[in-house]
Amino acid sequence: MKITDEWTQEEFLTNKKALEKEGVQVVLVDTILCPIEKAGTITYNPYEMQKYPKGSVFVFYCDTGKATKERLDTYKKKFPDYHCISLKGGRGYWRVNMQLLDDEA
Repeated sequence: MKITDEWTQEEFLTNKKALEKEGVQVVLVDTILCPIEKAGTITYNPYEMQKYPKGSVFVFYCDTGKATKERLDTYKKKFPDYHCISLKGGRGYWRVNMQLLDDEA
């Protein structure tokens, strides 16, 4: 799987499921102190984030996705052993009740 600089909510949910089957942690990172309901976010805290296994994927979000997209190079420099991604549309485009349906139905 190619990890790009920006994921939509659907890509986040799909890729999280696939990567976690491979043992890679995917974490939604709140940069605005406003957690997304039912999404299992963590607050941006570089010290705590360094405790995640190397190779983990950090998906950063803000209100619109613009600020985290602009800061992506900074995050990549700060976390060189991790994959850093911006959530496209940020918190504003997040659909709380969106979920993936299993293909095995």
